[in-house]
Amino acid sequence: MHQLTIYDISAYKVAQDLIQWHGEDAILEAAGQADRNRACGNDQLFLHWRAVEHAIQILQLEDPVGELH
Repeated sequence: MHQLTIYDISAYKVAQDLIQWHGEDAILEAAGQADRNRACGNDQLFLHWRAVEHAIQILQLEDPVGELH
């Protein structure tokens, strides 16, 4: 089962901004940023952008999944 929790508030905020600016392509932008940071050896930013990518996936779900609190 996939984890449907966003733990990082900064990743959530960046995800919201990317969705606003890029729409459905927001996830591609986040993945590109993660890949660029990984290639540069910046592990901390790589993990941040992967968290943003995960947050975008959750925010773009059309139907609620699991329990909502």
